[in-house]
Amino acid sequence: MTTSTAVAPLTIQDAEILVTAAHRAAEAAAATVSITVLDAGGHLLAFRRDDRAVLISGETSTRKAYTALQLNAPTADLVDAVKPDGPFHSLPTALDRPLLFIAGGLPIHRGGRLIGAIGVGGGAPDQDHGFATAAAEALA
Repeated sequence: MTTSTAVAPLTIQDAEILVTAAHRAAEAAAATVSITVLDAGGHLLAFRRDDRAVLISGETSTRKAYTALQLNAPTADLVDAVKPDGPFHSLPTALDRPLLFIAGGLPIHRGGRLIGAIGVGGGAPDQDHGFATAAAEALA
């Protein structure tokens, strides 16, 4: 018989911690970004777009979060997989809901289980990944 320990889902309070930490990290780097937090089912828990963030950052932050959630991996780790010679080269266009393989998406785990994801868009990809990482560390 296998016993499993219940893992608390990602809550709105968790999402607020993630958004606040990512925003503070971006602000410290003088970057204007959008931040999306999704629960384990891919449903929107929180979204924030800085006033001066480029408009497309809202879409990219959401797609990064969705990609990290669906593949349970940081989007930064998946960039090479979708290059023309990569194993997932057709994946970005294979689904109804597009994935985005640019750094800035991070799955969120609790107790070893996937409970959601965060995506940050608007900065350089490495910056966005750093902002998402700072948010995940603030929740841990």
